[in-house]
Amino acid sequence: MTSAPRVLDLFSCAGGAAMGYHRAGFAVDGCDIAERPRYPFAYHQGDALEYLAHLIATGAIENYALAHASPPCQAGCGLTVGTNQSQGWGRTHTDLVAPTRELLDASGLPYVIEQPNGRAAIRKDLTLCGEMFGLGVLRHRNFELGGWFTAKPAHPRHRGYVRGHRHGIRRDGPYVAAYGKGGGKASVPEMQHAMGITWTDVHAELTEAIPPAYTRWIGTAFMTARQEVLA
Repeated sequence: MTSAPRVLDLFSCAGGAAMGYHRAGFAVDGCDIAERPRYPFAYHQGDALEYLAHLIATGAIENYALAHASPPCQAGCGLTVGTNQSQGWGRTHTDLVAPTRELLDASGLPYVIEQPNGRAAIRKDLTLCGEMFGLGVLRHRNFELGGWFTAKPAHPRHRGYVRGHRHGIRRDGPYVAAYGKGGGKASVPEMQHAMGITWTDVHAELTEAIPPAYTRWIGTAFMTARQEVLA
C-alpha cells in the first residue's frame, strides 16, 4: 500500500492550512513556536526555521513531498501597516519571509509560502478568497509557489459587504469579519462556521487561521501537477 505524501506545515498556528492538506490526501507534520494543544496532527513545538534547518542537515527533509510556510505577517500585512501609519504608531515587526524562502530553496522541496494582502515581498502566484469556496469570510490570501506551478483560479465577484463597522459606517453583508473584537466583528462560533474550522475555539487562533478550503485546493492542485510530472 502506498503511503500518503507528507507535507511539512511551518508556522502552523492551530492547523487551518494543515486540515486542508489532510483533506487533499496528505499526511501532515506541523511546527510552531507556540504550544498548540489543539493542532490536529503530529506537531513539533519550536522555532520553525531552526527546525527546517535541522531537517535539511539531517536529511529528514527527504520524508516530505511539499512544504507549506505561513511566516508571521505583521511586517507586511496591510491591516497592520495601515493602522500603524494612521495612528502614528512606530512598532516594527520582523520580516521572516526572505529567510523562510532561502531555507525552503535550500531544502530542495516544492513549497508554498502564504501571506495576506499587504507589502509582504512574495510572488502572488495564487490569490484565494473565501467567495471562491462559498465561505462566509473573504480573507484574501496570496501564495508563492516554489518548484511547481498551477494555473490561477478565477476570482468571482463578491456578493456584498463584510458585516460590521468600518470608517464610521455600519454595513450588513454575507461575510463576517474574522479578526479583532467589537464593531460587529464575528463571534467565535461565527468564525468557526464561516471558515469551516471546528477543532479550536480560541479566538486568537481563529483570527490567524487559513480556511482549510484554500489548502485543500492547493494540495489537490499539487497532487495533479505531481502526477503529470511522474506520468
